[in-house]
Amino acid sequence: MESIDRLIGQLALDSQIRPSDIPKIDLYVDQVIQLFDTAFHDTKRYPDDKILTKTMINNYAKGKLFYPVQHKKYTPDHIMLISLIYQMKSTLSINDVKKVLEKVNEQAQARDLDLSEFYEAYLGLQQDNHAAFKEELERQAKAVAHAQNEESGELSKVLFIASLVHKSNLYRRAAEKLADELVREEADGKNSY
Repeated sequence: MESIDRLIGQLALDSQIRPSDIPKIDLYVDQVIQLFDTAFHDTKRYPDDKILTKTMINNYAKGKLFYPVQHKKYTPDHIMLISLIYQMKSTLSINDVKKVLEKVNEQAQARDLDLSEFYEAYLGLQQDNHAAFKEELERQAKAVAHAQNEESGELSKVLFIASLVHKSNLYRRAAEKLADELVREEADGKNSY
């Protein structure tokens, strides 16, 4: 279990932008990038990896993944939306992210949604996910050790990787189905919020 604890430590699960990390003033794009680089630095796979770039942010804006900025400045609400996009884009397509966040954007822009409260709820769920993830990772490691009777560390690691990839695919597919359901409900005039 020591190797699992080491792995979990390397994942930097606590890397996140909390509302208290976001300045109360509007930021220019370079400041937004710096905020994300600072918050998610430990999550990089390779040192040269980019967390967020101007091009990414511009593409999110052009794709209407968040409501328009004013005077080239990003509000705290924009930062929270970009953080949600950043988290979702690694699993969902950009089109799915746009669909999922569409009503959130509309309500946040109209001030019908306290985005800070919504985002705090997301961060709370994220903390619960971290605890469940650690337990599940430990359970998976035990299952792999049980299934792999021989002492081959490499084969056990391959089996563990394959199992984790499968579980990741299951979660991705579930998220995609829920995104599709959200779009269908909206098309049918049902409000799922």
